[in-house]
Amino acid sequence: MKLSVIMPVYNEAETIAEILQRVSDVPIEKEIVLVDDCSKDGTSDILKQQGHIPNLRIFSHKVNGGKGAAIQTALQEVSGDIVIIQDADLEYDPNDYSKLVAPILRGETKVVFGVRNLGTQKWYMALGNKFLSLATSILYGVRITDMETCYKTMSREVVQGMKLECRRFDVEAEITAKIARRGYRIVEAPISYNARHEQKKLSPLDGWPAIRALIKYRFIKL
Repeated sequence: MKLSVIMPVYNEAETIAEILQRVSDVPIEKEIVLVDDCSKDGTSDILKQQGHIPNLRIFSHKVNGGKGAAIQTALQEVSGDIVIIQDADLEYDPNDYSKLVAPILRGETKVVFGVRNLGTQKWYMALGNKFLSLATSILYGVRITDMETCYKTMSREVVQGMKLECRRFDVEAEITAKIARRGYRIVEAPISYNARHEQKKLSPLDGWPAIRALIKYRFIKL
């Protein structure tokens, strides 16, 4: 089994070297497919110094396109049997990879979402996350506890041919919607999570595009 770790990156100079090392240290055969989404803070210079990270491939956008655009670029380059999305900050712990891929390796499912404890989030962010998960569950008839989680783990079969339209954070809703519409069962597993408050790119206003995406992909023909 080979794991493809997709890492969209935008202005993460303070954390990028550490998260790459943390991912590299996980004892699983893997590749890291990193997309630098036109960072302006020195991230690109730090990435040039990461030649010691094995199986790291770096792709760069000349224009900032958003998280969704970076994920779409990465999906076209993955070669692993299982794909996971990894944010470039330190909110998520790559040591959770083993528990996320385990249900797929056992043949129980083809999709696993990592479920966060939102206790470290600001109350309004946690409330928004819970609302979006409830809306997803109602619209798609599935049980989703944490739709907005970054840790979406999918077999190669699931991501093959997945064309993403959402270019920013609403991509989380689009990915979830397309998985559910195609009939894949989403298994959930608890993960470690430590919310970042400074330099947080996601805001409560990003909830509205997510709602629009959930409604759109529930009813349009895929």
